Amino acid sequence: MRIESVIKALADPTRLRIMRLLSTMELAVGELAHVLGQSQPRVSRHIAILCDAGLAERRREGSWVFLRQAISERGAVSLEREVARMLAAGEQDDPVFADLCVADRRHLAEIRATRERHAADYFARHAEEWDSLRAMLAPAEQVEAALVEALGEGGLGQLLDIGTGTGRIAELLAPQADHVVALDKSPEMLRLARARLQALPATSVELVQGDFSALPLHDESFDTIIIHQVLHYAQEPAYALGEAARVCRAGGQIAIVDLAAHGREELRDRHAHARLGFSDEQVESMLSTHGFKPTGTRTLSDGELPVKVWTATRIANPVTTLEPGVRRASATPTTAKAN
Repeated sequence: MRIESVIKALADPTRLRIMRLLSTMELAVGELAHVLGQSQPRVSRHIAILCDAGLAERRREGSWVFLRQAISERGAVSLEREVARMLAAGEQDDPVFADLCVADRRHLAEIRATRERHAADYFARHAEEWDSLRAMLAPAEQVEAALVEALGEGGLGQLLDIGTGTGRIAELLAPQADHVVALDKSPEMLRLARARLQALPATSVELVQGDFSALPLHDESFDTIIIHQVLHYAQEPAYALGEAARVCRAGGQIAIVDLAAHGREELRDRHAHARLGFSDEQVESMLSTHGFKPTGTRTLSDGELPVKVWTATRIANPVTTLEPGVRRASATPTTAKAN
């Protein structure tokens, strides 16, 4: 980040408005254009300037492009912190600018309502298939309580929710985490998660499109990793755990919530399950291979299909080397689970 580029980028009232909007929530380019009352090409030009200056970040999800603020008052770089503080102070101390920001934020209520309406429509279309699967499992409340208990009472630090689906687990654990990255391969599921998580502070949660077999994330960057009802979609679950190990810091923890081994073959066709659950031996072996020390197993049997919660602690980085290109052999499903 260069001071000259930052000052030039902020020398425009529209770009100042964009930065204050992004401090509230992540927005698509079209959503920003709607709030600002400007054409999408014009807003895109402003966005390009902000991104080039390091003040905002683009993220593509299918045909959509989302924007998020790239600076924070708690950032690691002093210039980043000071710029974030200056923007906040500008809104507080400049009455004209403050009025513009207040008017812009009124439009965000409409954006939130539209997202929630789309989410409701999606659930209505898929309700029957999800209800049939949920009926086989322990109640979601019991599973969530077991997961929270397994993670302990301490803070979760930097948390990665792999296969976030509708964002329920990210929402559940966000109060215990410093920052949450909610990852899913499906752009549609990320839009559902965004609707659920949009009330959280913009700096506390980040949605990322990516495959659990090739995480688009830096090595050793997370303290807690959650893989909730996702591993049974993997053709090669060991590779997914290898990627989880790569991004987990030594001393960090992982929690896997999934089905116990079962024989319900119809789930392969009806729900695209690649694996019919897992035994304790399978999971513990994969965890150990990738440098995790298993620390506990919980079983929830109030359903046709028992659900397990496996936990482990990261003890080494790295342990195994996967063959080049193999990580991309498996993929998360395009229709993720409903949390």
